[in-house]
Amino acid sequence: MAEEGASGLARLAEELARGYTLPAGWYTDPAVLRLEREQVFARTWQYAGRAEQVAEPGDYFAFRAGHVPVVVARGHDGALNGFVNVCRHRGHEVASGAGNRQSLQCPYHAWTYGLDGCLRNAPRADREPDFPKGELSLLPVQVDTWGPFVFVNPDLQAGPLGDVLGGLPELVAASGLDLGALRFRERREWTLEANWKVGIENYLECYHCPVAHPGFSALLDVGEDAYAISASGWFSSQRASVRPSALDGNGKDDAFDPHGEIAEAQYHFIWPNVTINISPGRPNLSIDVWIPDGIERTLGFSDQFFGPDVPEELQLEMIAFDRQVGAEDDALVESVQRGLTSGMVEQGRLLLGSEKLIHHFQGLVFQALAG
Repeated sequence: MAEEGASGLARLAEELARGYTLPAGWYTDPAVLRLEREQVFARTWQYAGRAEQVAEPGDYFAFRAGHVPVVVARGHDGALNGFVNVCRHRGHEVASGAGNRQSLQCPYHAWTYGLDGCLRNAPRADREPDFPKGELSLLPVQVDTWGPFVFVNPDLQAGPLGDVLGGLPELVAASGLDLGALRFRERREWTLEANWKVGIENYLECYHCPVAHPGFSALLDVGEDAYAISASGWFSSQRASVRPSALDGNGKDDAFDPHGEIAEAQYHFIWPNVTINISPGRPNLSIDVWIPDGIERTLGFSDQFFGPDVPEELQLEMIAFDRQVGAEDDALVESVQRGLTSGMVEQGRLLLGSEKLIHHFQGLVFQALAG
């Protein structure tokens, strides 16, 4: 980034506006990841977990917002609190996993914090003159909820979650899905051998669907004029209707029964690393988080939800369908990363009609890193 200078960044801004992509080095240079940690992941709202995990006083769960360890806890006063999950003594993570506790105790030297983050006890500290106990609380983070979902933001100066979500809750509600009625089924962790941005950019376009996703394209109408894409502020959306052949059961390999309360598929992205998938048919939703683990590796997890009356067999069919599409995407994304790492093609050229959501995303990346 620093090597590009002001004139180089101005030139890149013009190229991005014309439809050229971010340079390959933005996906392969460790210096870019260091800047992303500072300018993106330490300053944005990210999905952390489920409100039911912290429903009662003493409930807590640990999470990583990008590179920032975070713990979310329900205080004895009922308040939902979030903290940087790093002990103020020597930096050990204070909490791990999830559960219910009366306090948060670091397993290294037993420094103990209340559920409000205040340091309650530090063994042998009473022997230290002028020990600043009141100055050594856990560092706070912002925490908020949307329906059953908990989001955190390490930046205390950032705007509220609602500003980032914008009109997304209304779009999801219009699908016919009642978020409050969903039931959590499982969390699946996964690894991608590619930069986090490559994975999200693949998610943000269905230009590749007719070629790479035969089952997906048999279920949904992915034609250029039928597949709706839109971007607004900090989120973007894709919507697709079910093909008549799939509704009639005339598809060659019907993945699952798409009849139900949800008439269309919806796929949403929330800056910087959260994606939401709603398949047609019975009530369902999965929410994914993409976390950089080095410049060319991504760790992620997917939380899967269904309506309370969705049959087990149908749930398994929908999960299998999602995983098949995911496996197809993984192969594409990892190939792209190998191409970028070669350094032979410095920039690509987007089709702004079909790939405008990538254009929107890369603009947010550029804005965050270049100012």
